[in-house]
Formats: sequence, structure tokens, C-alpha cells
Amino acid sequence: MLSGKTVLLAVTGSIAAYKIPNLVRMLTKLNCNVRVLMTQNATQFINPITFETLTGSKCLIDTFDRNFQYSVEHVALAKQADVVMIAPASANVIGKIACGIADDMLTTTVMACPCKKIVSPAMNHNMYHNPIVQDNIKKLAAYGYEIALPDTGRLANGDIGDGRMPEESVLFQYIMREIAHEKDLAGKRVLVTAGATQEPLDPVRFITNHSTGKMGCAVALAAMRRGAEVTLVAAHMETAPPPFVKVVPVGTAAEMYDAVTSRAPETDIIIKAAAVADYTPAAVAENKIKKSDGALQIDMVRTKDILKALGAQKREGQFICGFSMETENMLENSRKKLVSKNCDLICANSLRTEGAGFGTNTNILTLITADREIALDKMSKEAAADRIFDLILEMQKG
Repeated sequence: MLSGKTVLLAVTGSIAAYKIPNLVRMLTKLNCNVRVLMTQNATQFINPITFETLTGSKCLIDTFDRNFQYSVEHVALAKQADVVMIAPASANVIGKIACGIADDMLTTTVMACPCKKIVSPAMNHNMYHNPIVQDNIKKLAAYGYEIALPDTGRLANGDIGDGRMPEESVLFQYIMREIAHEKDLAGKRVLVTAGATQEPLDPVRFITNHSTGKMGCAVALAAMRRGAEVTLVAAHMETAPPPFVKVVPVGTAAEMYDAVTSRAPETDIIIKAAAVADYTPAAVAENKIKKSDGALQIDMVRTKDILKALGAQKREGQFICGFSMETENMLENSRKKLVSKNCDLICANSLRTEGAGFGTNTNILTLITADREIALDKMSKEAAADRIFDLILEMQKG
């Protein structure tokens, strides 16, 4: 996925340096070329051999090290890098870069890099909130550096507060957002629905379905990595929402309907991937539910059709995509939805097909437009989400 990409990791003197080898592993698993720079202080927390073993490349520390092929090494690395991450970033190195001081291999190389630079501060809570450190962080942000804000929790000295470097999975997402995909959705506003709505029967019980939200989250993640401004309207999900998207939590089908239709006029692309309950109890108060011979008798009414409402109010240039999960006559039923709900695209799959449907990490979709049916092979939901956006962009270009 990251073949041909180079990530430059700059590691400074902080106990949080122990997290970076796992970040390296996550990147190299995607065939990314990872180069590591360290300050001399950083070598007191972790041995450079660790990084050299994981990356297969020399870990650079000394500006005047002659044990590599002759080149102006900091300039050579700066030209190669697609993104630079300084993590952990100590107060000392933040201050030096903010003031234009380049007195070692790490600061020299970072300043020579024209690419995006991400800084992850890691230090004691009181040091992080020192006004001088805060001014230096603001100065870096003003110069275009992205700041990965620290977490709040127990610090290395036992104090509780912010200043702790985020987990490596979070740092990984910062890097992926920058280099995983070209930004062909930049400037687009994308709204995605995900998860299973829940219709209460009484204060204890509710009606729902087996949707986990994985497909909707994969769609939101793909849109975010491609540069879109993403809003995720999320019902109950068994997966965490992707980072860097606005999450609007909802419970019932009515709440999702209101959340989606109120935001639709300001949205360029809408993808309804949530599994919305078709029916809701007519009366949910426990004393209004009928009981007969120990069984509940519940009057049900249809929920509002979100996709149909979106199609009815679709503005010029807006793109609407729906999902159709069927157990029989998949293509026929899905094409009917395309027409009756005024959609541009329907992503159809069958619950009877292994590897598709609820709870899996894969999907098998058929993408249905007014004049085409594109059958996709079994693939990860993330890959399927990218194929959906590839088609959307192709259709919008005409």
C-alpha cells in the first residue's frame, strides 16, 4: 500500500521513544521505506540497532558520521521523504526547530525537508504547559508543521495530565492520512452513515440488526485519506470510527433521518451504508405493549426512508450512493432501488455469499449505475471503499 513512499521518523530524547519501533513495524508491513534519525539523547532510551534491524537502513545520529556512502546525507534524505514525523518531540528539539537552530543530524535534516512535517510533543505535563514551549509549538504550527496533540493520562513520573505521546496506532493514522492516497477528494464534503439503528420496545429492549458499521467506517476512512471533509453519522457500531472525521452519534432510525437530511443540502457526496431498521414500534411505553399468553404483541410502523428522501431533495451536482443487501434477486431488487430512490450508484451484495455482509472484514460488491453493473471480486472493505470512490470520481468527470 505504501510502496514507493518514504517516511522519515525523527526520534528525540524521551521515554516515549519505546513506542516508535512498533510504528516502524506497522509502516514496513505496508512496504514503506522508513528511515530513522535520532538525537544523541534518544540513544539513551533506545538502541539504534533496534531501528536498523527493523528498517534495514542505518540509523543516523551524527552529522559527520562517515560510515555511509558519500553524499550530503541530510539533503539526500530530505529529498526522499514524503512525510516527516518528529516523535517523540522533546521540548528541547521543538524549541530548536522553532528558532531555526540546526546543530545535529536530526534538526538539520528536518529543516531541509520540503515535505509535510508532523510533530508529536512528549514531555511532563508542567513542561508541556510552560508558556515558552506553548509559544514554540504555536510557532511551528504557523510555519505549517502539523501538531499531533498529546494524550491525557499517567505520565512516566506518575503524574496525571496531558503531555503523553499518543499511541503508535494514532501516529500511524497521521502518517497514513498524509501519504496513503492522492487527495482527489480535496474540497469535497462527504457524508457517510454507518452501523445499526436501534428501535426501543421499552426501557430495556430494542429491535436492531447485525450491522457492525465496518463497511461505513471503511468508506469514511477512504474519503478522509483522499482529502475529503467527512461527516460520519454513526448508529450502534462494533468498530471504532476512523480518526479525523466528524462523528454524529444517533440511536434510532428517526434520529439518523434527521441528522442526514438536515446536513444533506451542504454535502457533495452522500453514502448511506448504515443498516436502518425498516420498522419501529408504534408505542414504546411498556404499559402500552400488549401481552397475550405470555407473548408480546407490538404494533409496528414503517420508519422514514432516508435514501428516498435524499433522492427527492437531491440538488444539482450532488452524488447519492446507497447500499443494497439482499437475500434473493440481488441485481433486480438493487436496480429497482437505484431508480425508485433517485440514486446515482447502488452497491449491492448478498447475505447468502460467503465473505460479504455483516461482521466480516471483506465484501463482495456489485456496483450498479444507470448503465453499468461492475462486479467486484472479494476484497477487504477498505479496498472496496476505494473502488467505490474511484467510480464516483469517474462518473463525476463524465
